[in-house]
Amino acid sequence: MTAADLPADTSPSKLADVLAQIPDPRDPRGVRYPLAEVLAVLVCAVVAGARTFTMIAEWAADAARSCPVTGSGQVPVLSTIHRISTLVDADTVDQALNAWVRAQVRCEAIAIDGKDLHGAKNGNGSRVFLMAAITHNTGCVIGQESIGEKTNEIPHFAPLLDQLGDLTGRVVTADALHTQHEHAQSLHERGAHYVFTVKGNQPGLRDRIAAQTWSSRPVQHTVTEKAHGRITTWSITCQAAQDWIGFPHAAQTIRLTRDRTDPRTGQNTRESVYAITSLTPHQASPARLATLIRGHWTIENRLHWIRDVTFDEDRSQIRTGNAPRLMATIRNLAISIHRLTGATNIAAATRAAMRNPETARHLTGL
Repeated sequence: MTAADLPADTSPSKLADVLAQIPDPRDPRGVRYPLAEVLAVLVCAVVAGARTFTMIAEWAADAARSCPVTGSGQVPVLSTIHRISTLVDADTVDQALNAWVRAQVRCEAIAIDGKDLHGAKNGNGSRVFLMAAITHNTGCVIGQESIGEKTNEIPHFAPLLDQLGDLTGRVVTADALHTQHEHAQSLHERGAHYVFTVKGNQPGLRDRIAAQTWSSRPVQHTVTEKAHGRITTWSITCQAAQDWIGFPHAAQTIRLTRDRTDPRTGQNTRESVYAITSLTPHQASPARLATLIRGHWTIENRLHWIRDVTFDEDRSQIRTGNAPRLMATIRNLAISIHRLTGATNIAAATRAAMRNPETARHLTGL
C-alpha cells in the first residue's frame, strides 16, 4: 500500500485500525514488534510530551511497568524506535493519520499555512518544509504536504486541497503567498470559497484594492482585546469587488485596520491589511470576515508555536531518513488528539499524560 492507495475521505473509527494499515518497510523475517505497535508507542509518548527518541524509549519503558504497551508486554528499545522511524513511509503515515483526524472534526473554515523545520533534513539531505491544512474551530491538522527543496508552497496548494475531500461550502483562508488566480479558480471549481490576504507580492491587485473609496466608508465592525500586555482594536470595512479589481470570483474587498496600544509606554501603532474574498455580503458579514481573517492569523499560535515550544521542534536533533517528517506528523496528531479531547493548554495536557501513562493510552484509544 502507498499513500495514493489510502482513501481521502474515509478512515477507520479507531486509531489502532489506522496504524494497522501502514505498510511495514522491514523484511518480515526476524520482526519482533509489529509496526502498528511501534507506531502506537510513538503516538502515546508524543501525546505525553516526549520530544526525542530517547524520551520515547524511556516513556515506553516506564509505562510498561504500570500498563501493557505492546501485545507481548515488552517494549521496543531506542535503536528499534530509531530504525523504524527512519524507514517508514512518512507520506503514507501522514495521509492515514490526517484522514483519521478529518473523520473526527466538522469545520466551516480551513487555514492553509506552511512551516519550516529548522535544522531538520530529509533522508536525501533536503530541508523539511511542510504545508498544512488546519481547521479554524478546532486547530486540528487535517492535511499536509511536503514541500521540496527546489520548489515552494504555490504548486502544492491544489494537491493539498485534493487530500481534503469534499470542500463544498467551506472557506479556505491563506496568507498573501497564495493570493493567486489559479488558487482562487481551484477553490471555485471545488465549490469552496476563499479569503486571501493581499500584500506586496501582488502589487497591482493591492494598489487597485487600496485605491477604492475607503476613507468615505464607515467602519462596519470593531473588536477589542487585551493580550500580551497590549490593547488591540480591530476595525473592518468591506465593499463590493468591482470587475476592474481583476481577481477570479471576487465578491468583496476588505480593509482590516489594527490599532495597538501599549499601556506601559503609551505607544500607539496602526497597521492596515487588505484582503479579498469570494464570499458575498449575504454569505459573510463584516464580523464574519473579521473572524475568518483573525482566525487564520491565530494558527501561528495554535499550531506552530506549540510545535516549537511545547515539543521543541526547531531544535530537534532527529535528522535521519524519514524520521523528521514522521515526527512532525505525529506531533500534529498529538496536538489534534488533545484538542479533540477538550484541552485548552497543550503543555499542561502533555504533562498530565506524562505523569500517568494510562492517560496517553486513554486519549489515543490505543
